[in-house]
Amino acid sequence: MKGLVHIYTGNGKGKTTAAVGLGFRAWGRGMKVLMVQFLKGMESGELIAAEKLGPTFTVNPGIYLKKFTWSMDDDELKNAADVQKQQFEYALQESRANKWDLIILDEIMAAIYTGMIPVEEVLAFIQSKPDSLELVLTGRNAPPSLIEAADYVSEIQEVKHPMKKGIGARKGIED
Repeated sequence: MKGLVHIYTGNGKGKTTAAVGLGFRAWGRGMKVLMVQFLKGMESGELIAAEKLGPTFTVNPGIYLKKFTWSMDDDELKNAADVQKQQFEYALQESRANKWDLIILDEIMAAIYTGMIPVEEVLAFIQSKPDSLELVLTGRNAPPSLIEAADYVSEIQEVKHPMKKGIGARKGIED
């Protein structure tokens, strides 16, 4: 089976959830799934669930950065960029190892948008990925060049969100 490239983008809630759902479907059919997270790293329901699935559904959350990029100073941004580059390099190495059927690059668009990972490197990854590897990229602000390179693109738009009423992330629903 030829592996295709999926993008879940837009300003709405559910991009990671869609990617994880696809990962669960693939895992349920005996496929091996790796999810590499960018600019996240904190505990979440997805990480807890994936741990229970064993080594054939693995999540690499990276290092928890404790702040959003817009509230980081220059040193913190440099450290965050180094971590994102390490995560991307890890994803590249794992793809070359041919042990995964599906790799999810969760919030890779945020790492691209902030300039931490050049879009050209992500395009090169897409073009050189193993032919059978299914690849999923998530995050807001997908660059046009990635949209052009993808086989599936879903844009998730916010219509209404409880955060605008001051309701924060709830365990098990948004977290």
